[in-house]
Amino acid sequence: MDVSANIKMALLLTTIAGSATLIGAAIAYFIKEPRLSYLTFSLGFSAGVMLYVSFMELLTGAIKTLGQLKAVIAFFIGMFFIGIIDFFIPESENPDHFNNLQGPHQETMLDSKLLRASMMTALAIGIHNFPEGLATFGAAMTNIKLGVFITIAIAIHNVPEGISVSLPIFYATGNKNKAFLFSAISGMSEPLGALVGYVILRPFLSPGLLAALLAFVAGIMVYISVDELLPMAHRYGHGHTVIKGIISGMIIMAASLIIL
Repeated sequence: MDVSANIKMALLLTTIAGSATLIGAAIAYFIKEPRLSYLTFSLGFSAGVMLYVSFMELLTGAIKTLGQLKAVIAFFIGMFFIGIIDFFIPESENPDHFNNLQGPHQETMLDSKLLRASMMTALAIGIHNFPEGLATFGAAMTNIKLGVFITIAIAIHNVPEGISVSLPIFYATGNKNKAFLFSAISGMSEPLGALVGYVILRPFLSPGLLAALLAFVAGIMVYISVDELLPMAHRYGHGHTVIKGIISGMIIMAASLIIL
């Protein structure tokens, strides 16, 4: 197979992997009546997915490649990076919203704090998918069979990631199409990562650079989970529902990784 055909196949596989996010994103369309218990569960689920994949896959993989010191440095650089972004994003105060719920649901659930947390989650998943796309593309360029295997692996665990983006945005905006759109954008950062990697990073691409990027992303995801998602989930009550969501997110993500 010539280089041009390899590039097309690698880009196709990367797009397929990113598109799997849409399966999880579509779950918002199946929710007929928003409930606070669903919201708290979905926020916990998002945190569980991101915490598990950060510590059990991204950081551990980076440590194996870079050694503990370099991987941990990249991890904390990621935390400081998103912390600086977080500092400069204005935080709208809306403490009275949701206080007037009449029953288990309401037609519109607009909350600027929740929307902020949801967008941070979408950003984290999108950044996480970027180096994944780079890795998938590089593997497929080298070995198509390996690229297919990695595509299947990433596609499986992109499904819960799509859920973790879609549901909080749906609850923040009440708009299922918007929830689906932002999940789609976060998934499509995978083929974007492949293109950028091929055009810009190709001369510098190495296993060490990819490992550092993944540790960096792990720091971002842990920060958002602890600083945004979990406090937001507890803000809306249903404490036991939050932990159920966390455990469910971890179990599903763990299963997707074990299946591989």
